[in-house]
Amino acid sequence: MVGHIRIIVIGRVGTDPEMRYSAQGVARTTFRFASSRYVNTPGGERQEETEWFTVVAFRQLAEQANQFLVKGQRAYVEGRLHSRSYEANDGKARFVNEIVADRILFLDRASTSGPGVEGSPAPAPEAGQVEAEDLPF
Repeated sequence: MVGHIRIIVIGRVGTDPEMRYSAQGVARTTFRFASSRYVNTPGGERQEETEWFTVVAFRQLAEQANQFLVKGQRAYVEGRLHSRSYEANDGKARFVNEIVADRILFLDRASTSGPGVEGSPAPAPEAGQVEAEDLPF
């Protein structure tokens, strides 16, 4: 049996989600996602390192992500890591780390003012507010 790599990332949404529908009517949402950590350099300075991913969600999870996530929002993303390379229009090879999400939790409290998230997220198994003590690690 061939396995796949599971990945759990906590970070911030880097771009507003974009949703499209396939010819068969399946919702597909993508957005950029960043996770950062701090390391000390040999010179004693504290430096931030950021890893970027493209998150891909399908069906109901795609619709929820498109409706409730906005750039800058904190989130927990769990899914399958999919790495691929492709040739860009300029002829150069590009490499992409994608997370095919099967769970997204909204970590920021819902805002009652401002653009993006209005009120509380719709009740759904994959959506909702999470406190740090509820995370699985």
